[in-house]
Amino acid sequence: MPPAMPFEYLSDERLAALGLTTQEIADCIEKAVRAQAGGRLWAAPKTAMMPGDGRYMMATLSACDDPAITAVKSVTVSPENPSRGLPGIVGAIMLMDSQTGELRAVTDAGWITAVRTAGLSAVMARKLANPASASIGFIGTGVQAHSHLRAFCDLFPISHIKIYGRGQANIDKLAGYAAELGLTFEVCADSNDAISDVDIVVSSVTLNYDIAPFLNAENLKKGAFASITDLGIPWLDNTMTAFQNVFVDDAEQEKIMEKPMIDPALISGDLASLITGRTPAEYHPDTRKAFVFRGLAIGDLAVAALAWRRVCG
Repeated sequence: MPPAMPFEYLSDERLAALGLTTQEIADCIEKAVRAQAGGRLWAAPKTAMMPGDGRYMMATLSACDDPAITAVKSVTVSPENPSRGLPGIVGAIMLMDSQTGELRAVTDAGWITAVRTAGLSAVMARKLANPASASIGFIGTGVQAHSHLRAFCDLFPISHIKIYGRGQANIDKLAGYAAELGLTFEVCADSNDAISDVDIVVSSVTLNYDIAPFLNAENLKKGAFASITDLGIPWLDNTMTAFQNVFVDDAEQEKIMEKPMIDPALISGDLASLITGRTPAEYHPDTRKAFVFRGLAIGDLAVAALAWRRVCG
C-alpha cells in the first residue's frame, strides 16, 4: 500500500494571515455557484440541530472535481463559549480528494465561516446594493458584524455605521474597529433607528428562535439592501413585504427545511438564479432588496479550497 499523503492543518490564525481579499473570496464563491448550476459541483442540504439550550449545531457536505475536493464542515455555535474563553463559533472543515477520498487538509472553521458568510453577502451586494453605498446599520455586533464591515468597506465607499447590540463589550469592539477603519459610528438605543436611513443593513443576531422579532422592514429607506445572516429571526414577518425582492441562498434547500426563514411566497429567487441571470434584478433607488440565508455549503468549499491552494502554492 502506498504511504498516505501528509495533510495540512490550517488554523484560523494561519488562514487569516494568507491575506485573501474580499474580491477573491466573492469571486471564488460566484465561480462555485456557476459550477453548481452547470452540474460540475454538488452539495447536500445543510443539516442543523438546536438542543434547546442556546447551542446551534450544523454540518455541510459539498464536492467538485476541478479542483478535486470534497469539503465536510461541522460547526457549533455556543453562547457559553465566551465565558470559557473560547470563540462563540467553533468547528472544523475536512478537505478530501473527491476522486480518492484521501485527506488533504483540516482547517479551523471560524475564519472560513466568517469570511464565507460575508463573501456570500458581498456576491449579492455587488449586484443589488447601491454602488455608492456610504452607510451600514448593524443589528448584532459579533463575528459576522466585523467580517461584513471589512468586506463592505472593501466594496463600497463606506464612511458611517450605526450599531445596535446587546453586549456593551461587543458594541465597543465593533465601534473601535470602525474607528480603526477611519469610519464614524453611532450607537443606537433603538434597533429600528439602526436600520433607518442607511444604504445597507446587516442583521446577525444569535441563532435563537426564542427571540421575539423586533425589526420592521418598513423602516428601511428605499434603495436599501439588507443582508440577513440570522435566518430572519429578528425580523417581523408581517413587514417583509416591504422588500420588493427577497433572495435566499438555495431555494431547493429552503423547501425542505423544517422552519422556513421567510414566507416562500415572498422569495424572488436564490443565489444561483441571480448569478446566472434566470432571475434578473439590480439596484434601483426605489426598491428595497434582501438576501436571507442559512449559509451555503459550496461557499465553505470554495473558500477552504482557495486557502488550501494558496498554502500549497
